Amino acid sequence: MSDISIVIASHSGYGHTAQLATAVEDGARSLTGTQVQRLDVASLSDADWDLMDAADAIIFGTPTYMGTASGAFHAFAEATSKRWSTRAWSDKLAAGFTNSGSMSGDKMHTLQYLSLLAAQHGMLWVSLGLLPGWNTTTSSPQDDNRLGFYLGAGAQSFNDTPAVDGADLNTARHLGRRVAEQTRIHRAGLATAAL
Repeated sequence: MSDISIVIASHSGYGHTAQLATAVEDGARSLTGTQVQRLDVASLSDADWDLMDAADAIIFGTPTYMGTASGAFHAFAEATSKRWSTRAWSDKLAAGFTNSGSMSGDKMHTLQYLSLLAAQHGMLWVSLGLLPGWNTTTSSPQDDNRLGFYLGAGAQSFNDTPAVDGADLNTARHLGRRVAEQTRIHRAGLATAAL
């Protein structure tokens, strides 16, 4: 089977979401035979759009600003309408990640927005697939999925530091690998169905 192709289409305002994108990329690349391209949705070329059209999966990433995706990500989402009208991304796999300064920070709304965007395109959403961490007296804030999201990877980083919490980076790596694994399974299923 040929390599699978994953595109991470994201925006980062202050660098935190870019760190998550790197972790997602590392996780996806940890599965042999996975090609990953990262694109900044604020500055896409025609070639970048072609990469997304050809990809097996697209992972969306954005900071959460004022309870939703960044303005740059919203502009990108609106620009995908040409793909929507032709069903160009139908049946591709999709997933998402986001970051905000607060523990909750309305990240769930952003993840719902990303999954709805994928659904409008007819894409197949890949959830995080992790139980929540840091929810008992014996657990730790260093647990994967310490913030307890299911829909995608949610991260928290303090507004006054460039660092992203290590547990959140591990969670993002998990998401990247999970998307790669599910993409490989999906591709194999499509190949079998075509026989």
